[in-house]
Amino acid sequence: MQRPPSPAPRPLVFHDQLSNRIELHKPPQRIISLVPSQTELLYDLGLRDEVVGITRFCIHPAEWFHTKAKVGGTKQFNFDAIHALQPDLIIGNKEENYREGIEELQKHYPVWLSDIFNLQDALDMMLQIGAITDKSASAENLAASIAAKFKALPQLNAPLRVAYFIWRKPYMVAAANTFIDAMLRTIGFVNCFHHAARYPEISLQQLQQQKPDVIFLSSEPYAFRQHHFTEFQHACPDAKVMLVDGEMFSWYGSRLLQSPDYFKDLSV
Repeated sequence: MQRPPSPAPRPLVFHDQLSNRIELHKPPQRIISLVPSQTELLYDLGLRDEVVGITRFCIHPAEWFHTKAKVGGTKQFNFDAIHALQPDLIIGNKEENYREGIEELQKHYPVWLSDIFNLQDALDMMLQIGAITDKSASAENLAASIAAKFKALPQLNAPLRVAYFIWRKPYMVAAANTFIDAMLRTIGFVNCFHHAARYPEISLQQLQQQKPDVIFLSSEPYAFRQHHFTEFQHACPDAKVMLVDGEMFSWYGSRLLQSPDYFKDLSV
């Protein structure tokens, strides 16, 4: 008597940070990452062979930047390159990627999206990506180390008012409801533009009205340099103008291991 066929294995079910349901039939073996900080996280979780594609902005680790297939940018995907790689999982982010592109990819592949506003969101993201990529132990160790480093981070003796610039022409700052704002508050700064949402355009006159103690000029996404100091110093002669490493304030993957030491060394 012929045996009945074995039932198909039950799919592995996950939910991303937007509550999208993702079904996999086995741990992913061909992953595409669409976000630089999460690409670095995948590397540090040990997914050296499983990641097959990254964006042209995924500069860390350098080894992957020079060897992994590129699938376009974070806001403009190369769909032909993605299809050629035949991914079984794509990992992106609500803010850094674009909705139309993500929706098109969701028609063809499992897509896991993060949605990050603060440190706890970032730690949760690490644990969830660890689970979906079968790297839970590594993710748990990483998240615990980052949490401990931030817990030990000393606060400023007196809160300082800061304006954090991310763009020039037009001037744009990081305001409320952003990961950068959460990092500023974590180390004891008061964001001059906490009353505004996300990344507003401002004028130098509006900057003057806020009377900042410190002006941070970020290295990304606009690459501020020393020669930009003059315009800000002229507008706010009593403020301290500083170049800062934008990756330490805005990358929410494993680079957060380095952020607390960087924050401690900020000479403000």
